[in-house]
Amino acid sequence: MFLHEPTPTPEAKALFDGDLDSPGFVMNVSRLWAYQPATIEGLFALLGKVIEGQDLSFRERGIMVLACASTLGDSACSVAWGHKISGVADADTVAGVLRGDDAGLSDRERALANWTRAVVRDPNKTAAEDVEAMREAGWTDEQIFTVTVFVGIRLAFATINDALGVTPDAPYRTLLPPVVLDAVTYGRPVDD
Repeated sequence: MFLHEPTPTPEAKALFDGDLDSPGFVMNVSRLWAYQPATIEGLFALLGKVIEGQDLSFRERGIMVLACASTLGDSACSVAWGHKISGVADADTVAGVLRGDDAGLSDRERALANWTRAVVRDPNKTAAEDVEAMREAGWTDEQIFTVTVFVGIRLAFATINDALGVTPDAPYRTLLPPVVLDAVTYGRPVDD
């Protein structure tokens, strides 16, 4: 990253310890957010509050993050979530979403990925027809609002990380299936 690592604090150590529990190494993104551990905790608490009671599966949340990150060109979130979602989606489906190919998704998931990409590309170009496509795929208006808020917050998070030079973590070179790693042709390269 472009900033020097901040002076360690007990809060930063707690952030790092959480990473050591899962995924098993201190992530580059945590090194950046060690400047304000309470802020990242609050941000993730807000994301949890946004989706609370909305019946969004982990797979659906992962599809939103992958579609958001890949559309933005954010390699760090693409790689990290490519790994996270691998337990609920096969490698070819994950790689497809990262490339914008949603063949492995259900109609509902495909509408979700399309809406996410539209919001990230240019929210001023979304139209009532885009929302109607979500409804036709089974999304309620409350869920559409929730998804849009979730994507907006993830977009802000990724923008901060990307602007300050966060790169995908080196361990993902061996943790990710090659087809997923090969699908991330944008953003900053994976650390060596």
